[in-house]
Amino acid sequence: MSISRRGLIFGLPLFAAGCIPRERVADFNNYGARPGEDHPLGAIPLDRIPEELRRREVPFDGKYEAGTIVVNTPQRRLYYVLGNGRAIRYGIGVGKEGLALRGNATVGRKAEWPSWTPTPNMMRRDPRNLQFASGVPGGPNNPLGARALYLYRNGKDTMFRIHGTNQPHTIGQAVSSGCVRMMNHDVIDLYARAKVGTKVVVIQA
Repeated sequence: MSISRRGLIFGLPLFAAGCIPRERVADFNNYGARPGEDHPLGAIPLDRIPEELRRREVPFDGKYEAGTIVVNTPQRRLYYVLGNGRAIRYGIGVGKEGLALRGNATVGRKAEWPSWTPTPNMMRRDPRNLQFASGVPGGPNNPLGARALYLYRNGKDTMFRIHGTNQPHTIGQAVSSGCVRMMNHDVIDLYARAKVGTKVVVIQA
């Protein structure tokens, strides 16, 4: 996980609501502007999001209860199980080789526009993170993006999160320090669905 000054929309200026035809931003629960956020988000034109990474409802044959989050690391997809053979599918970014999230967990807490402090391991691996040792406040330049789901195991914080990102161009790649990255519009959608206590299942292969 690294901080960046890139824009929220693939390094491009944010698009104001109404500047893009509705059919270009509406896709399932849409990627339209969110002016009511503490840090307003512009609309994302769909031609900036590969079709296979867009949020959508899909058939799902996994044997998981409705409300479960399934992280499929090899596919670089996250599923929120709806039940009755359906799920919401999201494109995600995952950890670099050797750093990816392993094992199941639960959502221990949730935060909107969270602050971020690099872990000691992150600072050892990349000394550039030392400049952020005192923390980075929530906002458009924070690498956790618009929302974070904090993953716990046996009542303890694993230090892994499912979170938004200020580097949306990394979605679909294995680039993080282990956390699961989502586009900000997508993590807002997941955040509204998932509750504290939600089970998170991680598929490695």
